[in-house]
Amino acid sequence: MKTIDLEQETNPWKAQAARFDLAAKKLNLDEGLWNILQSPSREIIVHIPVMMDDGHLEVFTGFRVQHSIARGPAKGGLRYAPDVNLDEIRALASWMTWKCAVVNIPFGGAKGGIICDPHKMSQGELERMTRRYTAELFDFIGPEKDVPAPDVNTNEQTMAWIMDTYSMHARQTVTAVVTGKPINIGGSRGRREATGRGVLMVCDQAIKKLGLDRNTTRVIIQGFGNVGSNAARLMAKAGYQVIGIVEVGGGLYNSKGINLEALSEYRERQGTIHGFPEADRHDPAELLLQDCDILIPAATENQITSQNADRVKCKILAEGANGPTTAAADDILAEKGVFVIPDILANAGGVTTSYFEWVQDRQGYFWKEAVVNEHLGDIMVTAFDDVVRYAETHAVNNRIAAYMLAIDRVAYTIRQRGIYA
Repeated sequence: MKTIDLEQETNPWKAQAARFDLAAKKLNLDEGLWNILQSPSREIIVHIPVMMDDGHLEVFTGFRVQHSIARGPAKGGLRYAPDVNLDEIRALASWMTWKCAVVNIPFGGAKGGIICDPHKMSQGELERMTRRYTAELFDFIGPEKDVPAPDVNTNEQTMAWIMDTYSMHARQTVTAVVTGKPINIGGSRGRREATGRGVLMVCDQAIKKLGLDRNTTRVIIQGFGNVGSNAARLMAKAGYQVIGIVEVGGGLYNSKGINLEALSEYRERQGTIHGFPEADRHDPAELLLQDCDILIPAATENQITSQNADRVKCKILAEGANGPTTAAADDILAEKGVFVIPDILANAGGVTTSYFEWVQDRQGYFWKEAVVNEHLGDIMVTAFDDVVRYAETHAVNNRIAAYMLAIDRVAYTIRQRGIYA
């Protein structure tokens, strides 16, 4: 049996490179285009001095990586975490390029991050750090250049600070510089639930394809943040049986289905899902491997690896998070016959509705939520069909099909535009 170096396996930049190389090879991609697309076009590192509440100065390191702007402005989230690093941000930026191309919206890919522990920082410290980060990047972001959005440990408030700081420097209100904003300052209806709703939409298509029925389809969801909680609530409302919720401090399991409305109310009151009386406490690592029909990893990268993929017991794996499955695990899941809905398709509902928000901001005309959700459904269903058809035509798994489709679209655009020299 081949020995796999787990550190190498879980490096997100190497993981995306492995998928890119395989897809590019199957496409017989021109060597020059291969070289262009395998590397980010721009990487920015900033060191951000912040006056902390106790009067001392702290310097935080921030990143913004723009992978491609061939198909339009760069688009991608901003995350705050102690373990943020450049390889992770590079990988996430490239995934955004492929994600936007898979759903065929006119954006390229970017990602940002700041190395910090936001849980140990006050609201004032987070605001000062965010504003200084924005000021440092003023020349590199904007509605026609690069449009940030929320990601891990950032939210609508973070986006409001970025929008305001950018607008102060531009000397005019520029709502379209970020997406994921509060509705009253240019946010879109339906944006908050969009990633979870997109997961529901592709799961609906997958169960149709596999001949399953919503009412008897058991779902386990890892993560109860924005994506996981909205996916859980919307899927339960649609008739799916959500039997497990996996969280860092412990999981919840009820073989008859968890009452999501009651769980959401409990979390609202208690600030946690732990201790919820209508489900049994369960070990998180084991719950990820519990028998179910749909498993939705909706937390962070590298949750399904060569170490546990052979014990995964689901028919459908729908990736609500970015990069939850390693390249080595892909091969194991393929052997087991698991129908994988890859991250660059499954969680693309968020960036698709961010695109709608950007469009609405630039028009100055805002849509009803029903219109947003209808347009989202059209795009997600079309993208799902495109990926599955590509997989069947080229005899590859869904992930490589999604990469091939995306790379083909971006490469075609670069060929049309030509290379400026």
